[in-house]
Amino acid sequence: MSDTEIARLREHYGWYLPIPTRWMDNDIYGHVNNVNYYSYFDTVANAFMIEQCGLDPHNGEHAGYIVHSECNYKRGITFPEKLEGGLRVNRLGNSSVQWGIGIFKEGEALASAYGTFTHVLVDRATEKSVPIPEHMRGPMQAIAKDRFCSAIESGLPEPS
Repeated sequence: MSDTEIARLREHYGWYLPIPTRWMDNDIYGHVNNVNYYSYFDTVANAFMIEQCGLDPHNGEHAGYIVHSECNYKRGITFPEKLEGGLRVNRLGNSSVQWGIGIFKEGEALASAYGTFTHVLVDRATEKSVPIPEHMRGPMQAIAKDRFCSAIESGLPEPS
């Protein structure tokens, strides 16, 4: 299975966040404008960091800086549609994590858009990269791409 096929399939993501479209997301052509997809990506990745990894974006000693992002658009989305942002970890380094993110219409198996978002964890005071602490690394490893792809490709049950 190619990386593109993997990235489009809902079953290859380990965590989901509901995302409602908003009236202002639509552009003059009547569909969600491309810049909003990056906002959805940012919302999904940061919600996971806050809810699952304990990141305190206001008062914590660490911050996650985006150093790279990309998006592939496959199908249009419009207001009013309910979306779900799927998240997984493509690569986990010492101080960085590359997220794989899929934007799905509610209940659909194929992503309308998918891409990557790379966070580098930095010390808030110095803005220098720091190792990802174990309490953050654990939840990230739980949604690692390999956990889902290897189980699906081998026919084994998906990890819970």
